[in-house]
Amino acid sequence: MNIRLFLTSKVWKEDKYYIAYNPELDVASQGKTPEKAQLMLKDAISLFIETAKEMGTLNNILREAGFVKKEKCWVSPVISFSPMEMTV
Repeated sequence: MNIRLFLTSKVWKEDKYYIAYNPELDVASQGKTPEKAQLMLKDAISLFIETAKEMGTLNNILREAGFVKKEKCWVSPVISFSPMEMTV
């Protein structure tokens, strides 16, 4: 059974590599370009999902990550990014 998830990613540069991070599933990867990092993140998420399916833990993982099951699909949690100013 395939599931369709709508996820977010954050990409930033650290030293020589770009890091791609998915906050909903707490999965990250890296690449030499932003595009390669994003592609590697998709691969990492696919492996994560397939492993969770095989172990029978996918539904629990999605619920713990804030996804809600509606009929036959999973609805992603709402994640917003906004600037924040602080003095410390």
